[in-house]
Amino acid sequence: SHVFGAKQRGPSFDENYRVTFGPDHVMPRHQGRDVQLSLDPSSGHFCYIHLHLFSVTIIVPYIAKFFQECVPVKLNSNPLHDHPLTTIVWQMSSNAKRGNELDFEFLGNREGKPYIVQTNVFANDSGGREQRMHLWFDPTASFHTYRILWNPHQIVFFVDATPIRVFKNNRDEGVGYPTLPMQVTASIWNGDSWATDGGQTKINWSHAPFEAHFRSFGVDGCPSHNFAELCYSSKWWWNREQYWRLSPYQERMYRYVKRRYVIYDYCSDRQRYPTPPPECPQ
Repeated sequence: SHVFGAKQRGPSFDENYRVTFGPDHVMPRHQGRDVQLSLDPSSGHFCYIHLHLFSVTIIVPYIAKFFQECVPVKLNSNPLHDHPLTTIVWQMSSNAKRGNELDFEFLGNREGKPYIVQTNVFANDSGGREQRMHLWFDPTASFHTYRILWNPHQIVFFVDATPIRVFKNNRDEGVGYPTLPMQVTASIWNGDSWATDGGQTKINWSHAPFEAHFRSFGVDGCPSHNFAELCYSSKWWWNREQYWRLSPYQERMYRYVKRRYVIYDYCSDRQRYPTPPPECPQ
C-alpha cells in the first residue's frame, strides 16, 4: 500500500529536503518532483516500536515560525489489506524537549475498513490532542492535498480545500499554543502496537512493500532568524485578517465534516479527560 504527495510544481525534493534515515528505501522520481518512501520486512520488521523508519527533513535553515505548508498525498491500493501501520503524511515539529508539533497521520486498517486520518497538536507540552476521522473519498484513488495553516491566531488542518480541524490561539486563557520555529518531516513506520484496534490487529507483511509518495516540496514560511521581528508582519499573506478565522463557507464545511466524519475527539473522551482540557468546549 502507498501514500503520495502534490502536483508537480515548485522546487525538487533535493532542493529543500534530505533523507535522514533509510536512504535505500527513499526513491526520488520524475527528476525529483516525486519521492517514494517504502516499508518492508527487511527494513522495518525488526525495528523498535515508534522508530521513524524512513524520514525526510527539510534542509532550509529558516524553518517557519508561522506559515502554510501543503503536501498533496495519495494512498495506493496495492492491495489494501491488513496493514495497521502508521504513515505520517507529514509533520511539523521543533527540536525542543517539550516543543511544538503538528501531525497529519494515516492509520492503516484491516481489509474492507477505511484508512483513518489522525491529527494531533503539541503546544509546548506532550500533546494528547488526537482527533480521528474518516475521509469522504478513497485516498488510494488519486492525489489529495493535506495542508496546515499556522499563524498567530489559529492553526487549521485542511484536506484539499476543506478545513477538518481548527486549534485557536487561546494563550490568554492558559491554553498552550505553538510558538517555536518548526521543521517539516515525513516518514512511514510500523505502528501496529497501537494504530489499529488499539494494537490488537498486526501488520500483514505479505502485502509489503507499503509505500508513501510525496510531491510539491516548496514551503511558504517566515525565516526563523529574527522571527520575533518578522513573523508577525502582515506582509506574510497568512497573517492577514482574513486568515484569523474561517470564512462563513469554511465554517459550514468544517461543521459538516465534524458532524459526519469525525470518529474520535479527545475533547469528548471523559474516561481519558474527566475534566476537559481548557481549549475544549465546556
